[in-house]
Amino acid sequence: MATDTATSDFEEHRPVLMGVAYRMLGRVADAEDVVQDAWLRWSTADHAQVREPRAYLVRVTTRLAIDRLRHVQSRRESYVGPWLPEPLVTDFGPTVPDTAERAVLADSVSLAVLVVLESLSPLERAVFVLREAFGFPFSEIAVTLDRGESAVRQLAARARKHVDEKRPRYEVDPDERRDLTERFLAAAAEGDLDGLMSLLAPDVRLVGDSGGKAKAPLRIIETADKVGRFLVGASRKGLAADADVEFRFVELNGAGAVLGLVDGKPDVVFQLDVADGQIKDLYIIRNPDKLAGLAA
Repeated sequence: MATDTATSDFEEHRPVLMGVAYRMLGRVADAEDVVQDAWLRWSTADHAQVREPRAYLVRVTTRLAIDRLRHVQSRRESYVGPWLPEPLVTDFGPTVPDTAERAVLADSVSLAVLVVLESLSPLERAVFVLREAFGFPFSEIAVTLDRGESAVRQLAARARKHVDEKRPRYEVDPDERRDLTERFLAAAAEGDLDGLMSLLAPDVRLVGDSGGKAKAPLRIIETADKVGRFLVGASRKGLAADADVEFRFVELNGAGAVLGLVDGKPDVVFQLDVADGQIKDLYIIRNPDKLAGLAA
């Protein structure tokens, strides 16, 4: 049986373990399973031989996440339509008081970055997460992955180069994002094509994730004209006249987003990436499996 001290040690580090696992896997349920497996291993470990519980637990969690990632990647090859991470409610609160550290954590969990991380190998992703999001030294990452430090540095350089090349870089003021989101929702609800076109960047991208279980585009839609017309067409189809529709502003994946509820149940998540006062990327998540965790 695990001692009270072992339990308290694990609970103290659970947020970090969950943070590592989610950034590795992009799904809350998968991350929770990995952390639970880490607890089972920790509960039977010889704690007297563990000098640094945090390092030990991160090592176990990372290795479990790599194994699971290799398994789920094969499932995602048959995923219907574009794949987006499961939305994660983020509130770092007093546990992360430093503004710069909060910014790093928020950026590393953003939808855009997690999508890019999908194209990394499991080892590259692990190195990127441990180094860039949590600041682990290369020597500790090398022990975690059972690799030489020079090899880990090479993995880190490749991962960083790939992410820098692929990720969008937008510096967005939260108030500006919310204002644009409110205007976007109003124009979309009214089927106002001109209003939408004034908000969309010429090269805007709409990425919809339904997993084939709800109505959403099965391909990425690009350009303001195509995105605007798709949104107007979707608004005209509308919902049942007696449906109870509610929109809530929430913080998901480190940024403002909108949760749409129909008859009290999560139905859709909208999140915008904004640059120069226009919408550059629009993410729409409608897969009910990925929205179930937002019911509360």
